[in-house]
Amino acid sequence: MTETTAEVHEALRSVAARYAAGVDRRQLDLFLSAFHPDATLAVHRPQAGPDDRPRLMRGHPEIGRVVELIARYPATFHLLGQGRYEVRGDQAAGEVYCVASHYVPSAEGDSNRVMYIRYEDEYRRDRGGPWQIQRRDVRPVWTETRQVGDASGAPGRP
Repeated sequence: MTETTAEVHEALRSVAARYAAGVDRRQLDLFLSAFHPDATLAVHRPQAGPDDRPRLMRGHPEIGRVVELIARYPATFHLLGQGRYEVRGDQAAGEVYCVASHYVPSAEGDSNRVMYIRYEDEYRRDRGGPWQIQRRDVRPVWTETRQVGDASGAPGRP
């Protein structure tokens, strides 16, 4: 059975959803299911210049540390935006936009560190297997910090 372009694009979008849900839920297996076992994750600094040297993580043991590192925030929330993909057989390239919120508690007032991110991805699937990320470049475009409040505007916790 031949997959349609829409089916392949949906499968690729679900890779980003597994990544986001795995991070937000601190579920290592779900997070790593988005990555090929020999994948590379490159994390760039916000607004870095062309000489930016990203932090590189290779393979599941290194990439899996992201779940530990993100746990310094009591809560995160990744909201995926548009994505576009170019498929060539069992390989693909894509770009997915994300707004990632990071809850930061503080005695001076809780805040949300918001990151506007562009994920630049290379995907592959092994014969009969699911689509997975072969390489992901995490490119924060900018960040901002916002005060956290409840519906009344008073400070609150998630």
